[in-house]
Amino acid sequence: MPPKCKFTRSEIIQAALDIARTQGISYITARALGTKLGSSSKPIFSIFDNMEEVQTEVKKAAKALYAEYVKIGLGEKPAFKGVGIQYILFAIKEPKLFQLLFMSEQHQKPTVANVLPVIDENYPEILLSVQNSYDLQKNDAEKLYRHLWIYTHGIAVLCATNMCAFTPEEMSKMLTEVCMSVLNEIKGGKAQ
Repeated sequence: MPPKCKFTRSEIIQAALDIARTQGISYITARALGTKLGSSSKPIFSIFDNMEEVQTEVKKAAKALYAEYVKIGLGEKPAFKGVGIQYILFAIKEPKLFQLLFMSEQHQKPTVANVLPVIDENYPEILLSVQNSYDLQKNDAEKLYRHLWIYTHGIAVLCATNMCAFTPEEMSKMLTEVCMSVLNEIKGGKAQ
């Protein structure tokens, strides 16, 4: 009977996630992970076939953590603004994970109309919050979501890379101003 593994799958993933959080996913190596676990790298390969598999699991764990932020945002009023604020907070609190999920090169370059469903698994719930919060049809909700995401992503990138800091009040005011401007354009354009 083979010896029992020193670490569980979830313990290894958590240790790898900790490395990704502080240093970035490129720093997750067998040696670094073994050191983090206080072991050699051998126990890692008794559970995982290779380091790419570990990195895939870390990305899944990062997505799950981000989904918790989205859930908090969806519980706020208005939900869409709450999601935007939480997106920025994720960039501030978890800059390396934000960079992993939202600043990594894509295998295929999606169009602006398709980028959100490609990079964010929470897209359907967020889009529904836009439709419900602002009484918009799906195509108008997608337009508002896209415009606000581009703006919010810019703020989040500035925060994740330490280029600029924003107070919660500044973030809230800026998102409201842009949202209202785009919303007025969408709703005003219908009357013309």
